[in-house]
Amino acid sequence: MPGENLTRDEARERAALLSVDGYEVALDLRSAVGDGDAGPRTFRSVTTIRFRCNEPGASTFADLVAPSVTSVTLNGKDLDPGEVFDGTRIALDDLAAENELTVDAQCAYSRTGEGMHRFVDPEDGEVYLYTQYEPADARRVFTNFEQPDLKAPYRFEVQAPEGWTVWSNGAGELTDGVWRFAETKPISTYITCVVAGPYHYVTDSYERILEDGTKLEIPLGAMCRKGLAPHFDADDVFLITKQGLDFFHEHFDYPYPFGKYDQAFVPEYNLGAMENPGMVTFREEYIFRGKVTQASYEARANVILHEMAHMWFGDLVTMVWWDDLWLKESFADFMGTFANVGATRFTDAWITFANRRKAWAYRADQLPSTHPITADIRDLQDAKLNFDGITYAKGASVLKQLVAYVGQDAFLEGARRYFKRNAYGNTRLGDLLSVLAETSGRDMSAWARSWLQTAEVNSLTPQVLLDAEGRVAELAVVQEAPESHPEERPHRVAVGLYRRTPEGALERYARVETDVEGPRTVVAELAGAEAPELVLVNDDDLTYCKIRFDETSLATLREHLGALTDPLARALCWSALWNLTRDALLPARDFVDLVLRFAGRESDIGVLQMLHAWADSALVHYAAPEWRATGEELLAEGALRELQAAEPGSEHQLAWARFFATVAAGETDLALLKGLLDDTETVEGLKVDQELRWAFLEPLAAHGVADESVLAAELARDDTASGKRHQVRCLAARPSAAVKAQAWAQVVESDALSNALVEATIAGFDRPSQRELTAPYAEKYFAAIERVWQERSIQIGMDVVRGLFPGFQDRQETLDATDAWLAAHADAAPALRRLVLEARDDLARSLRAQACDTAAAGA
Repeated sequence: MPGENLTRDEARERAALLSVDGYEVALDLRSAVGDGDAGPRTFRSVTTIRFRCNEPGASTFADLVAPSVTSVTLNGKDLDPGEVFDGTRIALDDLAAENELTVDAQCAYSRTGEGMHRFVDPEDGEVYLYTQYEPADARRVFTNFEQPDLKAPYRFEVQAPEGWTVWSNGAGELTDGVWRFAETKPISTYITCVVAGPYHYVTDSYERILEDGTKLEIPLGAMCRKGLAPHFDADDVFLITKQGLDFFHEHFDYPYPFGKYDQAFVPEYNLGAMENPGMVTFREEYIFRGKVTQASYEARANVILHEMAHMWFGDLVTMVWWDDLWLKESFADFMGTFANVGATRFTDAWITFANRRKAWAYRADQLPSTHPITADIRDLQDAKLNFDGITYAKGASVLKQLVAYVGQDAFLEGARRYFKRNAYGNTRLGDLLSVLAETSGRDMSAWARSWLQTAEVNSLTPQVLLDAEGRVAELAVVQEAPESHPEERPHRVAVGLYRRTPEGALERYARVETDVEGPRTVVAELAGAEAPELVLVNDDDLTYCKIRFDETSLATLREHLGALTDPLARALCWSALWNLTRDALLPARDFVDLVLRFAGRESDIGVLQMLHAWADSALVHYAAPEWRATGEELLAEGALRELQAAEPGSEHQLAWARFFATVAAGETDLALLKGLLDDTETVEGLKVDQELRWAFLEPLAAHGVADESVLAAELARDDTASGKRHQVRCLAARPSAAVKAQAWAQVVESDALSNALVEATIAGFDRPSQRELTAPYAEKYFAAIERVWQERSIQIGMDVVRGLFPGFQDRQETLDATDAWLAAHADAAPALRRLVLEARDDLARSLRAQACDTAAAGA
């Protein structure tokens, strides 16, 4: 629609013109239940905005995305909706110094997870609602000025179906059939929130005596669908919540400012979670229906703490515009792990960060769409795509490096001053740098230029020269940057030297912290050390870089990686080896071999599960096509061997069982999965719960062993929302041309499916074992994507463009077709072109890695 994609320039002009004093929003959600009328199901939304204008007589606009507007009143004057409303904006002319705007609209319920999402639980028919706005979907629920720097207090009132409970950012109560909520502090539109329905709700409380002697009391709540209540471990959610509140109060010296603290686990959620103050929303998959490993509990704790950090970084102090999105997301990503290590049982969370979060950052930072952490965000479509591995994980990695650079005390004191100076306001990069310069005594401008305002990732490689006695004569660190982004950065690193003990353990015997600057840095302190078998140039993971190895170190890892006793060092080496594989410097079959030989000795369950994902990717994307069948057989054999050897009932056993299902393809392997499902086969200690049953059914469906009737019977056994998503994915995975045609039509030609079922259908449609079956859809993809982008919501557009790109048609012809589309669509939406360029880059990377693997076979 015209005007839906708000630009930075428009936002800047409007912010210079207006100041907003308050919103009153009345929603009537009683239409959420019962039979709907023809057309979109809608609800009544009445909004009154009080605002000032710096230039009386000027014109501006309010934002609203709605099927219809009943009335618009500006300063007591009725305006004709047909004249002033174009579907996305309401024109406001001849403004006074002080203004009052009231808009009565019919807004649409969402099935895409954007705006007011409506979900009908197939298990019991109950309806659940929640809102999700970031970056700019509050305008789908009420009229507003949709930009982060026009903060204001809000009063919400909601009419809901009888028997429902309603929650919002402030505390609420039901009087005379209407839920009325306390006025919020000044906040941005995108973090307002409403959750409504027959949710299962559990309460607790948090208390703390503050330094001035006053008592802080925070009512706590946690909720989920009634169907998930038997699985809801609210006690653990509250435990992490209280530990986080203790940690952040100790370090931030600014009491939690938003009253209550509710956490809602909601269905069909597009994100991990959202930091709405007082009313945090999470994807309900964080409630575990079956047995999961500790890595899943650690991940949930990290998300809880990430969102809690946002109460200060993002909600209390908010960026002016989405250019500085990192001001909240990088900090929250860093603080999530910082607090996990410092306050909870997950004391090894930095290992997960090094292995999993940074892998996300390294991938994003090497795409053609890479950007500085402080990005150039021209409009809302740019903003939507920048919730990426750079803004989150690279930003957090750089902050970890900053803590090493200025010291933890100076960093936290800077945060405390930042909150106090900018509370309820909006900031830019310079506001943060100024307080950090004060507290650290360092000039932050050069650091910011190198780390925040440039893109891509450096590689650090050790060079070791030995003297005649076999000791280190000189050890240097060589820094390289890609030609496209030739920035060399200052790195605070630890360099670790490792040798095997007489017992065979590979252990560190020397460590030096140093500043790496320029193309080559000599580490003088290590001269004279015993000759190392392994040099780790970013030991303890202080900086953000790709670790490379000298020949001796790489040879050591090929033979003795499993003997490396320190789990963080081991995780860093695995990550470095994976980067070498992605960069076509290590053949994929060699990486698979390393996993087969050493993953069974991996103690950290999160690292093990990451290795499983990487090994599968190595086989599917980076191995030579003619070796795939061999590699698949080797991985299946290895996974089964480790599954049978794992301690019965352990989380390692569960991880290997899931990986075995991922790589199973041979007749014998599939027969074992089928036997585990029907109890004719057993593995001691392995409980095949409902979630594991679906994990086993997916490969059976993809290989034609489980047909529609088997999947229907499984859905009857698990007739829940989760079961339905699993069944839809398995149905789309079946190896049939008719199945693929139906799945394609449901996603590309129709908008009948909800966001969650679109995601499930895409996941089933595109299978690496079905390359020939999906080959005809490469041409159809390029013919359809521009229309899909124009007609569907941005979230669904992103899902389709990313999820259906023909990446498994990994040959030069597909690359040529992608280039032809890009050449012919130079004027397509920049966000759409970015997605296609990223997919093209992944494909080109696959082809380079396959060539490397092919060459290794012939060597």
